[in-house]
Amino acid sequence: MHGIKRLTLASVIAGLVGLSSLATAATPGSLEQQLQAARQEGSIWTALALNRQLNGFEFGVEVNDGTAILTGAVEDEVDRELAEQVALNTQGIGKVDNRLTVNPELVEHVNQRQQFAQHLEDATLTAIIKSKLLWNTSTQALDIVVTTADGVVTLKGQAQTADAKQLAGTLATNTDGVYQVNNLISLGAADTATTRAETQAKKTEEALSDTWVTSKIKASLLLNRDLDGLSIDVETRTGMVTLKGDVSSSEQKTLAVEVARNIRGVRGVDADLLKVSKPII
Repeated sequence: MHGIKRLTLASVIAGLVGLSSLATAATPGSLEQQLQAARQEGSIWTALALNRQLNGFEFGVEVNDGTAILTGAVEDEVDRELAEQVALNTQGIGKVDNRLTVNPELVEHVNQRQQFAQHLEDATLTAIIKSKLLWNTSTQALDIVVTTADGVVTLKGQAQTADAKQLAGTLATNTDGVYQVNNLISLGAADTATTRAETQAKKTEEALSDTWVTSKIKASLLLNRDLDGLSIDVETRTGMVTLKGDVSSSEQKTLAVEVARNIRGVRGVDADLLKVSKPII
């Protein structure tokens, strides 16, 4: 688990998921300590990956008894000290053994890697937004082209109503990682092709399974930047959706219901078991 790791989002997720395998391999006496160290390493890697000044470098992270050991190379002394502070700010870390070296020639390599990482992030955002448009009852039949560059999303195509255009923009805007949305969708009268597409979509919607509906609602809740999708359970029976769990405000509850209601195949939403948690004073 130790050693050099590239700080891409995929590697961070893979590292965190790998904690379960570590638990299996650890001996009973050292299990708790190893798990704590692994969590701390994962937290440091995540923090470094999310830092725009540092996410292009390769780091090695190891934690022993509350001491974080950093290895690898950075561009200058400022980056070296910044990485140390990031590690030191991790809960449970009391000391940093900073073994990072300084290599000014890394700047070009880092810029290329950051550009590549941004390209992957843009491609992911495009795929997510296309999926959300396809899952939504009001936008599924629209012919919308989605492009993303540096977190800025551009929507092009045609919608029959201003509400449908606005909804497409909203679905893109509330996606995590999107900085700005250029909604260039034009409004036009319904044509034969669009009418055919809408009719076919309605026929397909009748055949959607409860499993499909549940999975798309869960994904939409997780992908919404204003909701904690992990705290909401979803059940679907013959198109009737039940939401359970906790949200932090009545606004979040209303938003969760709206997200679920707009997914294709949903006939109704029951949110009586979705509770608004009282803030801890």
